[in-house]
Amino acid sequence: MVKETGHKLIAQNRRARHDYHIDETYEAGLVLTGTEVKSLREGRASLVDGFAHIHDNEVWLEGVHIPEYSQGTWTNHSARRSRKLLLHREQISRLIGKTREPGRTLVPLSLYFSDGRAKVEIALARGKREYDKRHAIAEREAKRDMERALRRRR
Repeated sequence: MVKETGHKLIAQNRRARHDYHIDETYEAGLVLTGTEVKSLREGRASLVDGFAHIHDNEVWLEGVHIPEYSQGTWTNHSARRSRKLLLHREQISRLIGKTREPGRTLVPLSLYFSDGRAKVEIALARGKREYDKRHAIAEREAKRDMERALRRRR
């Protein structure tokens, strides 16, 4: 048996960085069934509607779509079930305090394999207003225009 090493990205939530101000990020393990892991190894998952919440001092991931495994039988999982996240007790306590503040939420940023284990990067985030989003787009375009102008000068 060969031990898997490295970092293999499965899915990313690019929309989260557009819709939220990211304050802190955490790496969490996932409690998965066998068919979910096999489906993830095929590189199939979507974090688009995903969010995390805290219930009974445990962190749960909701709305993440991991499609059913194609060779799965009656043991197959449901695609959008709740999945428990594995974090240290101190991290959970910190998140409980932070998410009680108004406007704070937990959003998944990426789903990946790290040394053969499925991990999710969750972020403590604040929602952006519409004018914040427009401002960020304008800054990005201005930076792109400046770089383009500098390249032309050379």
